[in-house]
Amino acid sequence: MVALGSDAEGMYKKQRLVPFGEYIPFEGMLDILPNLAGSQEIMSYSRGSDNQSPLRVRGHNLGSAVCYEVAYPDTTRKNAIGTDFLLTISNDAWFGTSAGPLQHLQMVQMRALENGRWFMRATNTGVTAIIDHKGRIVERAPQFERTVLRGDIQARVGIHLL
Repeated sequence: MVALGSDAEGMYKKQRLVPFGEYIPFEGMLDILPNLAGSQEIMSYSRGSDNQSPLRVRGHNLGSAVCYEVAYPDTTRKNAIGTDFLLTISNDAWFGTSAGPLQHLQMVQMRALENGRWFMRATNTGVTAIIDHKGRIVERAPQFERTVLRGDIQARVGIHLL
């Protein structure tokens, strides 16, 4: 994830990679399996550092999470340190019309509440939403519809204790 624009800077690299989708666990040991061995070059990404700086946009620090990283409270909490609000992007297309996108949204709501930060969530076919610091959905785009979601968010600082 890269912050682009005249008043933006920084890059965030995903810390929690999806096994078999973004990397192959026990890579060297699985070389004997021809189907997996042939796809290692395609699926083997490297994860980002645990201590990345927040993105900087229009004078604000944004904590980031890519896709299912929001399922990990410790990763989100660490990425929220020194930020004004949080941002997550996700490719939810593989969920189809299942309950997956709604469950993914609920994870984001919980991370917003735990960290006392507003969360902006952008997806391709899932639920794009703005969530306040108490985990409430303030704005929501229709699922499976190409649109732009606009809304106001509040910068919040400090450590949040539930």
